Amino acid sequence: MFEQELPRDPTSAAAARAALKGRFADSLRGRELETATTLTSELVTNAIRHGQGRITLRASLDEDRLLVEVMDEGDGLEQMIRQRRFEHVEGWGLKIVDRESSRWGTHEGTTHVWFELERAGPRLGAEKNPAAADK
Repeated sequence: MFEQELPRDPTSAAAARAALKGRFADSLRGRELETATTLTSELVTNAIRHGQGRITLRASLDEDRLLVEVMDEGDGLEQMIRQRRFEHVEGWGLKIVDRESSRWGTHEGTTHVWFELERAGPRLGAEKNPAAADK
């Protein structure tokens, strides 16, 4: 488990990417690392722009997945649909997270957002492969 507090300023997204690379570059390669740092950057940027108080980055890696969490001290996430023109360059962060992560979500009532990236490789046993339990 890795945890780091980030300052509430525009440099935090870059600091979060560097921290993730520093911690996991030996274990994540190429596309995995690139995706992880991109999605982390999106969550940290949202915390800076829309959150409050301290920002905490937490990450853990095992043989099956990378879990990244970004928390701040806000009261929760605002759920709203925004109407935007396609050319508008802001507001795509969670869409990118949704598209590129294996799973993502929030902890209700908080500003605690997380994503998972499943690792490549075989999954042995029903506990590692939920689809196998249905057979």
